[in-house]
Amino acid sequence: MSWIEAIVLGIVQGLTEFLPVSSSGHLRITSAIFFDQDAGASFTAVTQLGTEAAVLLYFAKDIWRITRVWVVGIWDSSVRSSLDYRMGWYVIIGSIPIGLFGFLFKDQIRTAARNLWLVATTLIVFAFVLAFAEYWGRQTRRIENFTLRDGVVMGFAQAMALIPGVSRSGGTLTAGLFLNLTREAAARYSFLLAIPAVVMSGIFSLPDVFDSSGGGSIPTPAQMIVATVIAFGLGYASIAWLLRYVAHHSLYVFVLYRVALGSLVLALLGTGTIAAT
Repeated sequence: MSWIEAIVLGIVQGLTEFLPVSSSGHLRITSAIFFDQDAGASFTAVTQLGTEAAVLLYFAKDIWRITRVWVVGIWDSSVRSSLDYRMGWYVIIGSIPIGLFGFLFKDQIRTAARNLWLVATTLIVFAFVLAFAEYWGRQTRRIENFTLRDGVVMGFAQAMALIPGVSRSGGTLTAGLFLNLTREAAARYSFLLAIPAVVMSGIFSLPDVFDSSGGGSIPTPAQMIVATVIAFGLGYASIAWLLRYVAHHSLYVFVLYRVALGSLVLALLGTGTIAAT
């Protein structure tokens, strides 16, 4: 991997991780168009450690409060009715689907799921699903109304993002809107829900990212660190921007963007400008 590739992909990861446009899909597309190769699923997983570090920092007070109340609640039944205690369980239970499917389909996620025909198609298809959710969702339920059912449904929606192009944040936001949650409530849970899955995925992928037997571009440790730090900085800024944006605007702009990008990739594939694998 060249330094310019590492820097560009770190920027792309930081800018797109929290937007409903699929950061993994963007890394796959950027690698194909500008560098004529696939940086790989492991590189994506490790750079996501940078963006998740941004989540940990941005929501540090919330995370500490939820964790403390959850631990206390294991022994003290008087706090079990609180939202923080329940939210701790919601995040744990909601993380199970992506962990299970990620383990069962690890090989397919690293190979067949990264085919650009599939990535472009999922960008477009799930753009329309997001549009339907934005249109039909009543957005009457706030974070205080969050239930176990919401956590499970959004957990399965997050698991679909194992396919590049679906979008983890896009999937969870879409599910939240169909559950009549406000965009802000769905986004906040989405940020918290991502922490266990993304951190564990990044840690387990560390050895693979430097393994040359898998083909593709292999970064040096220094390049991996720089890309991850860049993703952290831009990711932190993206969190604050997205929370403000979803509180006052619809998600249709992301729908249009996804359709346009997916259509562009399909056109490039159809003309043989880029290869699907």
